[in-house]
Amino acid sequence: MFFAALFAAYFTLRNVTNSFAQQDNLEQSMWEWGASHFNMPVAIANTAILVLSSVTCQLGVHAAENSHVSRSGSLFNVAAWGMREWYTLTFVMGAIFIGGQAFEYASLIGEGFTPATNAYTSAFFLATGFHGLHVTGGLVAFLLVLGRTYLARTFTHEQAVNAVATSYYWHFVDLIWIVLFGVIYFVR
Repeated sequence: MFFAALFAAYFTLRNVTNSFAQQDNLEQSMWEWGASHFNMPVAIANTAILVLSSVTCQLGVHAAENSHVSRSGSLFNVAAWGMREWYTLTFVMGAIFIGGQAFEYASLIGEGFTPATNAYTSAFFLATGFHGLHVTGGLVAFLLVLGRTYLARTFTHEQAVNAVATSYYWHFVDLIWIVLFGVIYFVR
């Protein structure tokens, strides 16, 4: 519901400001100005990392459902990885995504693209910032699931259910980003 409200605010601001830009015969709307600041190769790479983290998360779910909590063999034998290895990789990929967002924020702010610049920048930072907070929440959930597997003597059905529930959250956050990315970076 929260992200639906952010999308509604984003499109409302966009329509209102584009109307004003046309009335005032401006060469460029604030939306076109804002989009010109994006580093698309970095944004696409960062998005690809988050999307691929859903794949690794699902491989971890498959391992958890089969009570395969840790690897059975060499770390380099990916086929023998258990839930811990897949969830650790998912965590690392999510952390890289957050780092990529921080890099993008730093670059944008360096160009004068700050939350206080205009309505577009406010909407951008609000939507992507709240998404980043949700990703961070998912990273904490992965740490809790992983920590529980190390503290318990045996891997239980309850832990497998927790791993699956965490994956639902992660897939939801990933799906929201795909829509958010499409709307912010591609819809003109």
